[in-house]
Amino acid sequence: MAHERREQIIQIVNQQRKVAVTELARTTGVSLVTIRKDLTELEAEGLLIRQHGFAMINNPNDLNYRLAQHHAQKTRIARAAAELVADQSTIMIESGSACALLAETLGQQEKHVTIVTNSTYIANLAASYPNLTLFVLGGQYQPESQVTVGALTKQLLQSFHVEQLFVGTDGFDPAAGFTGADIQRTEVVQEMAHRAEQLIVLTDASKFKRPSLIHQFSLPDVSTVITDDSVTAGVMMVLRHFKINLLMV
Repeated sequence: MAHERREQIIQIVNQQRKVAVTELARTTGVSLVTIRKDLTELEAEGLLIRQHGFAMINNPNDLNYRLAQHHAQKTRIARAAAELVADQSTIMIESGSACALLAETLGQQEKHVTIVTNSTYIANLAASYPNLTLFVLGGQYQPESQVTVGALTKQLLQSFHVEQLFVGTDGFDPAAGFTGADIQRTEVVQEMAHRAEQLIVLTDASKFKRPSLIHQFSLPDVSTVITDDSVTAGVMMVLRHFKINLLMV
């Protein structure tokens, strides 16, 4: 019940952007003491901000803000992705919000996994789990997205080869494939794909509604897509046409 209530709180705050604590208590049917405890925990996770009797959305440029969007769907996606990761394996994870939840899920499941990532957010999240071993790629640092990019990052990637790469995406075009919003991050994740046998895209279904700015991956390059069950029949048809393994949760 507490988990479902907190998901409801995240959804309300995302929709209204700023909402009174008293209104949240009334809407969820719990006491002010309980709602304040919920908000304290959600703020500690970076999923919202508390301010003078209100709960507010996080900075839209912050990864925590992206984590809060469609949080329930991304949690299910991360759990499904974790089922594909074998104990004692080495994987790459890039900087998407569902990817961060994947790292956290692997830590909670106590699988012994080595993670190669360019995300300091994911590295900090995973560092608290002794069962996870981390390789963090260096390079030019982007503070808002908390990732490394650039020529050095791509050069370091040439030292690695893994079975699975897990990535997020910013958009989708039925003809061109998956798209990104930042050219430097897109270039790094493309280099990651060259160093992996399987490219696995983790995304909620909202990303299929429109393309973003930069071409990221062509559809024949993608092995698996894990998304939520609100994906349209048209998108399913396109993905299956290219023999992409589609998992809906």
